[in-house]
Amino acid sequence: MTTFQEQIESYADIALNVGVNIQKGQTLFIRSPLFAADFVRIVAKKAYEAGAKHVRVDWSDEELTRLKFELAPEEAFSEFPDWHARAMEEEAENNAAFLTITGGDPDLLKGIDPERVSTANKTSGKAMEGFRSYIQSDKVSWSIVAVPSVKWAERVFPEAEGEEAVSKLWQAIFDATRVNEPDAVTAWQEHLKTLDEKMEALNTKHFHALHYTAEGTDLTIELPETHLWASGGSVSKAGVNFVANIPTEEVFTAAKKKGVNGKVSSKKPLNYGGTLISDFTLTFENGKVIDFEAKEGEETLQRLLEGDDGASYIGEVALVPHRSPISDTNIIFFNTLFDENASNHLALGSAYAFNIEGGKDMEKEELEEKGLNTSITHVDFMVGDADMDIDGIHKDGTQEPVFRNGDWAF
Repeated sequence: MTTFQEQIESYADIALNVGVNIQKGQTLFIRSPLFAADFVRIVAKKAYEAGAKHVRVDWSDEELTRLKFELAPEEAFSEFPDWHARAMEEEAENNAAFLTITGGDPDLLKGIDPERVSTANKTSGKAMEGFRSYIQSDKVSWSIVAVPSVKWAERVFPEAEGEEAVSKLWQAIFDATRVNEPDAVTAWQEHLKTLDEKMEALNTKHFHALHYTAEGTDLTIELPETHLWASGGSVSKAGVNFVANIPTEEVFTAAKKKGVNGKVSSKKPLNYGGTLISDFTLTFENGKVIDFEAKEGEETLQRLLEGDDGASYIGEVALVPHRSPISDTNIIFFNTLFDENASNHLALGSAYAFNIEGGKDMEKEELEEKGLNTSITHVDFMVGDADMDIDGIHKDGTQEPVFRNGDWAF
């Protein structure tokens, strides 16, 4: 029987060898909350053993974050340390690999003035725009994995407390990330081949648009003329294969900025900056959100949409089958990394440059000319369920099924 330590070691191997795919002589830059310190040390040891030159860690602490939002003066949220943004860009320029660890309290900022949260997100988003361009153009290898905090675990498993809840969530994470396969890294390689097959099939179709229908959803999304579908696997500028999200079940492309029309309803809660937004609908006209409502977190949703000129437009269009290792757990994770990979999803804000031909080498203005949305934000939200149908629409108006009843139709 596999021990917990063996599972953790396997998970770290996936993060390093499948996620960022660390190379000899490379720097690994880890962004992590303090509660994940034990896991970070395991990853660091394995990274050095694999030949990494440096392992640098940017720590954060949820309690300090909460204290700042409660007690700091208003002007604090309009400031961001330039040295931090420059340091991240410098690491990217030097081809570091970036591993981000998520897993904090979904309700961390519950009760905090949404204006403070919005201002802080805008400020950091603008300051980190240069670094983000490396990520969204796949110029560097990067990945996101999760480590459960007590607060997150208790939110997912309210019937359990403390370490019992954490243990249950660890096992759910291991199931979702193929840790429990006999050879997890090989299992990931086979999974990525399957996603690539769907990606290649979609790229041969050259759809003009996609039409989504489900309960509460009737939405048409036009695609840029030179759009490209991508899968969970990516290739950095240096030619290194990596997987940005662990887990991943998606095949995705960019939306045409002003080509989205209709209404879409969320199917899972969105954890945005420590505040939950749930049961919300968005109505689009010529690409822009013109109306919205939410059962929970409506003011936070409004602030998100007002983030900048591009925040109320769609950047990413992602297809995910309803049946997947994540969806089959029947767990709402209250964490976008997992929930978006259990559901078809869209992203408000910026598109990925590599989702159009030649996009990796284009400047912001060129991307916009090609129909892509640009923004300081990129926020995924889940729209798919077992009842969702999606049709691909060709330029001549003919249609063919892409999804039926929440799963691939081809």
